[in-house]
This record gives sequence, structure tokens and C-alpha cells, in this order.
Amino acid sequence: MAWLPLLLLPLLLVAVSGNTAPRFNMSIVSVPEDLPVGASAFWLTAVDADGDQLRYGMSGKDAFYFSVNTMTGEVLLAASLDREEKAKLSVTITVTDQINTEVSGKLTIIVEDRNDNPPIFQKQPYITDLSETRPIGSTIYRVLATDADSGNAGRVRYEIKSVTPDDAKNHRLFYILQNGTVVLNGSLSYNNQSTYYQLQIKATDSVGCVENCTYLSSVAYLSVNVVDKPDLAPQFLNEPYVGSVPENCPLGTTVLTVSAIDRDKGVNYALNYSLPNASVPFAINLAMGTITVRSALDREQLPSEEVLLEVLVQEEKLDIYGQVAQASATVTVQVTDVNDNTPQFYECELPACDFTASPQSSFRGSLEEHSSTRVPVGGLRIVAHDPDKGSNGTFELRLQGPDATSFSVSPTRLTGTGTVQVLVKDPSTVDYERVHVMTVEIIANDTRNPGNCCSIATVTIQLLDINDHGPKFGQSMYRLQVLENSPMGTVISSNITATDPDSADFGRITYRLLPETILDIFAVNASSGEVLVHNGSLLDRETRSVYYATLQAVDGGNMTGSTYLEITLQDANDNAPVVSGSYNVFVNEGQENISVQIQAFDNDEPGTNNSRLHFQLEPGAFSANFTIDPATGVLRSLAPLDREALERALQGKVVVTVRVHDLGVPQLSSLVNVTITVEDVNDNAPVFLNEPYVFSVPEGRAGTFVGSVEAGDADQTEVHHRISFQLGSSSGSSSFLVRSIRLAPGHYQGNLSLDPDVALDYDRLSPAHFNLTVQAENTGTGDALNVVPTTVYVQVLDVNDEPPTLEAASLRDVSVAEDAQPGLLTTLQASDLDTNHSLHFQELGLACYKGAGSAGHVCQDWFYLAPNGSVFLNSSQIDYEVCDLVTITLRVEDTRTEEGNPYSDNATLRILISDVNDNNPEFLRINDTFVVVPEVSPVDLPVAVVKARDADTGPRGAITFTISKVLFLQDNGPNHTLSSVFKVATTAEGDLYVGSIQVASNLDGSLKGRYQVTVEAQDGGTQSLNSSAVLDIFTVDQSYRVRLVFSTSVNEVQDNLDKIKAALTVVTRATVYVAVIQSATDAPQSRSSRAQEKSVMEAYFVYSNGTALGMNELSILVQNNQQALSELIQLGLIIIGPGTVVEPSKENELIGIIVGLAGGLVLLLLIMTLALLATSRSYRRKLKAMKALKMASTLTANMAQQGPAIPGTNKYNAEGANPVLNLTLDPPADLGFDEDSDADDASLNSLDENMVENPAEGSPGPLALQLGRAGAPAQLGSCEEPLTAALQAHRTNLASKPAQQPGDPNRTFTFSNPSLDTTDL
Repeated sequence: MAWLPLLLLPLLLVAVSGNTAPRFNMSIVSVPEDLPVGASAFWLTAVDADGDQLRYGMSGKDAFYFSVNTMTGEVLLAASLDREEKAKLSVTITVTDQINTEVSGKLTIIVEDRNDNPPIFQKQPYITDLSETRPIGSTIYRVLATDADSGNAGRVRYEIKSVTPDDAKNHRLFYILQNGTVVLNGSLSYNNQSTYYQLQIKATDSVGCVENCTYLSSVAYLSVNVVDKPDLAPQFLNEPYVGSVPENCPLGTTVLTVSAIDRDKGVNYALNYSLPNASVPFAINLAMGTITVRSALDREQLPSEEVLLEVLVQEEKLDIYGQVAQASATVTVQVTDVNDNTPQFYECELPACDFTASPQSSFRGSLEEHSSTRVPVGGLRIVAHDPDKGSNGTFELRLQGPDATSFSVSPTRLTGTGTVQVLVKDPSTVDYERVHVMTVEIIANDTRNPGNCCSIATVTIQLLDINDHGPKFGQSMYRLQVLENSPMGTVISSNITATDPDSADFGRITYRLLPETILDIFAVNASSGEVLVHNGSLLDRETRSVYYATLQAVDGGNMTGSTYLEITLQDANDNAPVVSGSYNVFVNEGQENISVQIQAFDNDEPGTNNSRLHFQLEPGAFSANFTIDPATGVLRSLAPLDREALERALQGKVVVTVRVHDLGVPQLSSLVNVTITVEDVNDNAPVFLNEPYVFSVPEGRAGTFVGSVEAGDADQTEVHHRISFQLGSSSGSSSFLVRSIRLAPGHYQGNLSLDPDVALDYDRLSPAHFNLTVQAENTGTGDALNVVPTTVYVQVLDVNDEPPTLEAASLRDVSVAEDAQPGLLTTLQASDLDTNHSLHFQELGLACYKGAGSAGHVCQDWFYLAPNGSVFLNSSQIDYEVCDLVTITLRVEDTRTEEGNPYSDNATLRILISDVNDNNPEFLRINDTFVVVPEVSPVDLPVAVVKARDADTGPRGAITFTISKVLFLQDNGPNHTLSSVFKVATTAEGDLYVGSIQVASNLDGSLKGRYQVTVEAQDGGTQSLNSSAVLDIFTVDQSYRVRLVFSTSVNEVQDNLDKIKAALTVVTRATVYVAVIQSATDAPQSRSSRAQEKSVMEAYFVYSNGTALGMNELSILVQNNQQALSELIQLGLIIIGPGTVVEPSKENELIGIIVGLAGGLVLLLLIMTLALLATSRSYRRKLKAMKALKMASTLTANMAQQGPAIPGTNKYNAEGANPVLNLTLDPPADLGFDEDSDADDASLNSLDENMVENPAEGSPGPLALQLGRAGAPAQLGSCEEPLTAALQAHRTNLASKPAQQPGDPNRTFTFSNPSLDTTDL
């Protein structure tokens, strides 16, 4: 153990020396998360009492974020921090003084938040529907954006950046609260405003930040679809409405049609028209708006020929306010005239005439003798009036009578209404001394109404005596004189008078001056004719030297005579000399022999002292430098003028005063100033100040200010010291502009700036500076400009200001099939001229289209644009039928742009979706019932229709129909499959394909049931798709065939076929199919029916639901419709019976012959037995039956008490009548055995099938239809008599044997027993 003291020796030395270990005084630090890698994060600090050199270290799971300078303790950031991933780090720090044991401690590093996360909108997209009536202030949507940052950096505020459509009104239509609630701030209108709005909502963080703030934002789009509501009244179209209609038009005449629309574009209700004023003679169609004449029109009786109608249009349903939405319009209806009135005369004055009063034919007036031509007769109030309008109211006027040649009528032609005057035509014949009263007749002739053309009015004219002489002056003209400015009342002439030979009032003369304007200056004594001065202040010879007036004399009869006065004014010196113009003379300094001509004149009388002038200089500062000629007024300088010798304040101006006076008494004068401006001479060049000039300008700032240069000029006048700056020709000078600014007189500044259209690009300049030459020019030196140059050095500074550019080649259209799988479609390319750029692609919008219209938002999730420009197919659910074109609006952002636009131009990438055959044909729903009548259905007859569509396009959507299966479902029988029964023809109607099912071969009319047809639709794709539909076609068999017997010929029935079918259609409401029309001789019939019928028509009566009418149903319907029955009888119908059935087979025919022969033998034996018994036992009853028959033939159905009493039959309603034959007998049975016998056809017709009897004319009985069916067995009573048994046996045999045709070799021969004939009975 000798080595143990050696180990303890160092410890003892330390203890002896007292060295202590260092210690940390830190446990927590903070580091911002945006600190760049390599930057100093914090310092490790430890305290060592001994002052030893310390070494630092760091370890732990989070130590890789930092690197430590072991010597200094500085900690640098080695890896990027992100507070959102890890907000707190924990490391172990160590320190040692290399003497004591290493000291360690835990250090907590808080990562401080920085705003490095933009807000993110949640739950996009944002789409909402908004009613156009939503009130202002309503909440329409709420968006939400979250921010991962903390504190203010994570607080988000919202704002609406833009609204599409982009206008000022829409920007104020919405606002957003800070909780993301979007509020309506204005009224919406589906019709008058946009129906769609897109709001760009921006979310920005750092709300509440005060300083050193960084703001991040993002945008989202809210789509608002406006929903229309019925809130607008209807509106009339094509207003105003003006129509016309003649006054004699028939009732119901159409005037015009008004039309209106519902202004609610999305909600259109039906409109109803009405006329609120029921008293107007017009009516309007409720639905169509057609206005027609309702009552007779008389234009002259109407208040106005223009009838104003108020038309009201109302919507069928109430609007959203629960009110009737309506509008009104005014329709002007012009009732045009018809010439139906004669012109008449009335004594009145327009416009106060009452034309409803009786017209007049006699008028009186007066006229002075010798009145001039076309002077009207006084006192006449004649108005001619024709109430017709226009040319119908135009008539001619003329005169006749004893004095018609002396007068004329005016006007000679009138339209409607006008005042009529009688005018003097020959004044010489209008003489009071010759005749006192004259008479004319006025004829009003309406030439367009010769049947009622004329009216006559007699006019009596009383002539009046007149004053025949007027006053006369001795001379026709007098010349007078008066001094200008004479006082008022100065007599100019006192001896001018006129004479008039008339006496009394006609000879009394008064005087007056004319014109009236002369009375402001002169006056006349009305009784003496003396001419005086009225206003001497207006007498100015220089203004007017001579006046002309008319002196007029007027007698008591207002006849006049006149003479002309010439009044000349004498001159007085009352005008001072007048100097012409002003005198401003410009001379150069040093100029000699300066002269100025002073021009003046005097308005007084020329050639007198009043107008002679004299010139002289007035004393003044510069009068010693000039002299003037007193007679001519020429001003001359005595020596050259010096500009610099003048005071600066005078600006080179020299003023001399000249006096001009006349020689009149009193003497008058005027002064004039002559201004002589001495112009300066330019003798100084510009000088640049504050040289040299060195400037710098950053790139990309077009129009920015660069710097200023200054220059001065010693000249004192502006024209000579004005300086302008120009850029000399040098490299790059075209990119700059220089603007000259005046700082002070002779001191100018030139501001140098970049051209507004030029933005310097540092990357394209080499070298990046300019040496410009700026010239200062003195523009006042004339042709020899003083140009002084200086050099300006401009350095261009580089900034990141170039926007990125999208490569056009990468924007070519992309095609993708609708069944493509998700994946990369294409990659877009972009570039940026700046070297330091970071490009990110942004999707601005995505639009979906189908054809030429929008497809809405169906494709929003189909495609995705990555920030690196990659375009991905994002969905396997794309559908060409919904959307065939997608456009992505995009741009590229340079996130490191310092100035200018960081975005490229917006571009559009078109993605074309191609179609594949992925849709089966789709049949439209079959709502119709299809029916076929085999007997009347020829080949190619269409019997049914199917329709189908295929959503695919082109050949893939073309459909072809085929019939894959026909199954006949037989009533009460087995079903069986048929072939080649029907075929189908395919036609196209746009995108709808129609398959017409047609008859392919003759159909079997004996089959009862329906055809079940399977139709297949196949499209035209490479791998075609198909679908099928099953439809039923119901058959109408021969059991529904009805025979109609007509008393007319075949040709007549065919000619009346349309009327017959129309009458039957009205009765049955069924479709009538005619099988055959033939003569009665060709048709199978009973013997009794041959007596009257001439033609037979057999037909089917089929309804659209597949059902048909039989004989009985048809007969009942015809009987119930008396009008149709009457029409059918008029067309010849007499019998409705069962139709002819198809001929039986050979086997059936043979069996029928055998049965018929056996039945005939039995019947023969029975009849012979009955004949013997009936002869001996029923003679009395026959007599009684004949008597009853006679009585029954006089009865009608209405008179019978029980059952029908039909004459000519074997049915009676009186008990005891015909006790033997009071049975229900078969109508075809004739009780005879000879088939060829026609002895009693007239009677037996009533026992035939269904007989229509037309009562004889005058008979009160109704139309009756006889119904019966061959072979109906009779019900015998308990007491069976021989004749009854015979009749019953005969009926049984007839019912059991088949019908026999004429010429049949197996025909049974019979005989006739007249004693048993029903007619005899």
C-alpha cells in the first residue's frame, strides 16, 4: 500500500491551495423560432471564483439543434427551430476549469413564437343561396380561419378584399365581422343586379401587434347565388299602344293586342288582362290581351275620336307580400271617320260654337261703300261645320245669287270646321248711292257625299255711307333747321298747315308726327301744326345731323293727309379731340431716330375751328428727350436710349404725355401717353452651379427622381436670363428626362428623372451606370444659342423587381378521358429574370363548362395544382356528360420579390375531357295506350311509339331500335311467340330518338288479347350498350265489328263518310275505324232487311285505352243522343246490327249443312201439324188479333201504359190482344217458309235486326231504335197452343241452322203458308 499516499497527494495539494469548481448561474433561456441557422442563439455563462479558463459543452437529445464554442461559451443555432412542432427544448450543459471535476446542469430552452404561419380557412368551399328579399343586416354566412401561431400572431381578422362583379356598389353590398360573419349591407335584386356574387375574403393574422409586426394572410372565396322571388309587378311591352278602328266596324273586330311579361325572371306566373272601365265599348281577352269592339261605334257621338283605355294586367298568383302584382297601361284607340254627315251653317264664333243646336240658313251683315278688295262684310258670324274628319269632312264653298259677282267667299274649301267670310270682290259695284242692300247665297258642297251633298245660307248685306275726302298739305316736303342742344319748346316751324273740304266732324283737322320714335326729340301742336323741340339734350349733330319725320293731318272721319319734314341740326363746339388708339413702342437700346405718329380727330363739323387740332408735349421726366410737330403730331427722339440707364423698377419703360386741343370756342383738349419700351440685349451665357453631379437610382422605378442640376444667367430681363436644360446625345440619355424649374430671376434648376415609360433593369445593363451630358441653353439669344454642357454620373442599384413568367409552351391544352385514373397530367414551367427567386404556382380559380354554358362547381375537386406546377387528376369520378371543359386560372408568385409585382400574368390552362361510351340508352316513360285493329291495319301502319335518349355524344349517343321479341297474350288461351309481326323505324329529333312501331305483316283479326312487344335500344359505341322496354298493343277482334245499314247508296255513304264518322265520334267519344262499305246486295243479310237497305258500312269503335264498343253499347249511346241520332237518320242510317264474322271453315260449313237439313225436316212436320190445328181452333182469336192489331197500329210509345207499342210488331200492351202471338219473337223470323217470298216485306221489316224508325211527319212520337238479336228463344207459357208451338219450333230451327247464302247447293227449300203470315194476323 505504499502507492496510496502518492494518489492522495494531488488532493492534498488542491485542498491546501483552496481552488473551487466553477458553477452555472443560468437555467432557462429563450430563442426565437425564426433565428437563422449559424446565428448566435445565446451564451453559456459560468462563474469561477478562481478566474480559471473555462471549457463549455452541451449534450442531450435536443443538443443537435445547437453547436457550442467550448472556449467562449457562445451557442450557435445548428438546425432550424419550429415552435409549432416543439416549443421547449431540454439540454445538459457542462463547464470545467480543467482543475476541478466537470460541472453539469439542466438548461431549458424556450422557443419563442414568431409569425410564420398564415391563417388557414376551414371547411371550404364556401357557397350559399341568398333570397333577393333578404333584409339588410342579415347574416348570410360565416367563415372560419385558424392560425397555428400563438398570441397576437395567432389572432385573425377578416376583410372583404373584392366582390365580383367588380364595381363600387358591390364593394359596399357586404361586410364581414371579426368573427367571420358575413353580413348583407345592401339590397339585392335578381333582375336589376347580379344574380351571382363572389366575395374574396382575406384573413390576416397579428391582430393587436404594435411594433416590428409581420403580417401573413390567405384568401378564400364565398360564392353567393341570388334566388329570385316574386316581388316585381308585371311590365307591359312595346308601349305606347296605339290602334285604330273604323266607326262602322262589326262587333268583335280586333283593335290590337297588348302584351306584358312577369319581370321576375326566375318566377314567371300566368298573366290576366282586364279593362277596369266597363263602360267603354271595348273588351279584352283575359289570357291573350286582344282588344276587340264590344258595342257599336259612332265617332261623332264619342267625346273624342281617341278613346283612352286603361288596361290592367295581373299576375295569377299573389306576390311575396300577399298582394296582387299588377300594372296598367294606356291604350289609345283612334276611331276613324266615315263620311256620313252634310256640312251645315251656324251663327256663332269659334271656339264657342254649339254644333248640337239646329243649323241656320239666313245671316245679316253690313259693309261700308267702296270697301277695298277682300274686305270682309262686317257683322257676320258664320261658321261652317262638317262633323266628319279629314277628307270626309272636306267641302267646297261658292256664292250664287243676284250680287254674287260683287263678292267672293273665303275660304273656298274647308275641312271639318271653319269661319266663313264674304269678301268684297268688285269695290266699284259696292256703292251706297246705287243700292242700299245686297244679297248673296253661300253653297256648301260635300263632293265626296253626292247623295247628301249641299247646304245653302242666304246673306243680306246692308251698305253704309263713308267720308270720301281727306286733308291735304300745300307741299309734299318742308326743309327746317335748328341748333343742336336747343332747349325744350324751341319753335322750328309755325306756318305748315293742311286743308280738308269736308264739313263738320269730317272737316275738323288734328296734327301728329310720325313715326312715334321721333316724339322723343320733336313735338307738334295738335291743333295748329306748329313743330317744336321736345328734348334738346338728344340733339347732337355729331351723332345725327339730319332727321326726317312725317307730319300727318287727320280729319273727323279719320282720313289722313301727310307731308315730309327734313330737320337739319346746326353745329356747336361740344366735342373734345379724340386720340386714335394707344401708343406702346418697343425699341432696342442704343437705337436712334425713334419716331411715333400721334393720330387724333374731332367730331365737330369738318373745316371749322371746332375741328382743327394742335399737338404739344406736357412737362415730364422724359419730355426733354423728345420733340413733337404741333401740326402733324409726329413725336421724335433727340438721342439714343440706354436700357441700363433706366431704373430697374421701370422695366425699360419711358412714358411721354402729349396734349391735343382744337381751336374752337371754348377750346377743348385731350391727353395721351406714349410708352416707349427699351428692350434689353442678351450678353451673358448660363453658368452651372455646385458641380460635379453624381447620383444613384435603384432599378425598376420608372419615373423616379434622380437628382438636380443648377445654373444662373446674369441678364436682368427674363427673356434673356431664361435657362432651359436639355439632355445631350449620350449612351442611355433616352431613358432620362430633365425638367427646368425657375427658382429666381436668372436662377434655374434642372430636375433629372427616369422616363415614366422606362424602368431600368440592373440585370440587363452593362455597365450599370450612365455618364449623361446635360446642357443649359439660353433661349433669348436668337439663332446663336449659348449652350453650356456639364457631365452627370448616374449609378444604377440592383433590386429584385422582375415578375416571374409562365412558359406558354407548358400551357397547351391537356386532354383526359372521363374514365382516366388519378395521377399526374402535366407539369407547368415558369421562369424569372432575377437570380434570387423562389417560384410558387397558385390556383386562382377553377371553372366548369358543359358545351357553351357553365356547369357550376361539379369539377371543383377533380384536379389539383401543386406549388411546383404539377397538375394532378385528383378524382376518378369525372364525368364528360356533366362537364367537358375545365379551365384553371393560375399564376406564379416570386416569394422573394423586393419591389414591384411578385406575380406573373394570370394564365388559363384548359383541360379537355373526352367522352367514352359509358351510358346506356334510356327509354322515356311510356304513358300512352296503344291499340291496333287488325282488320284495318295495313302493312307499314304505325301503331305505337317509343322514345329514348343516350347521354353520350356523337356516334356513341346514336340509338338504333330493334324488336327483339313479340309475345301474344291471348284472352282465355295460351300465349305464343310471334315473329315478323311488327317492325320499327328509327328517327332522330335532336338528341331524342323515336322508334315508330309499324305493322310488318297482315294481322290475324280473330285473335283476342294483346301483343307484348319488347323493343331494344342500342347505341353506336365501339362496345355498344343497350337497354330494352316492353309495351302492350291491345287488339280489337271481329267480335266488336258493328254493321250500320243505310238507306242510301254506297257512293252517298262514301261522300258523307266524314260527317257520319264525326257524328258517331261525338256520340261515342271513340275512334271510328271503317272496315268496309258495300252495297246491300253484296252483304250477307236477312230476307226482311233487303226490302229497304241499299248499302252497309261495317266499322269498329275503339277507345284510346284499348277497349271497344259492341252493337248494344253503340245502340244505347245513339239512342241517348237525340241530336246525333237525328243527324245520322238524315244521313240515311236505318239499322245498327252485329257485324259479319269471318267465313267458317269447310268442316264447320259441312256440319252446318247437315244440322240445317235435319232441322228443316223437323220444322216441316211441326208446321204441318200446327197448320191443321190452327185452322180449326184459332179462327176467332185471329179475328180478335186483327182487331187488336188495327187498334195497336194507331198507338205510339208515349200513349202505351206498359211496354212499347210499336205498329207492325207482334207485341201489344192491351190484355187479351193477340193471345196466341203475345210472345217475344225473333225479329228476323217471318213465320213463312219460302225464303224467296217477299209478300209481306213492309211489315216484316219491323221484326228485323235493329231498326231505326223515323216517325211520319207530324207524328208526336220520338225517334225509336228497334233492338233484336236473331235466334233468341221464346219463353212459352204453361198453356202451349199449337200455333204457338209451331212458331217456337220455327224459331228454334232458324237459330240452330247456319245462315244460307243464295246459290248454296245445300240450301233448304221451304214453302209459304199464307194463313200463318204475320201480316194477316
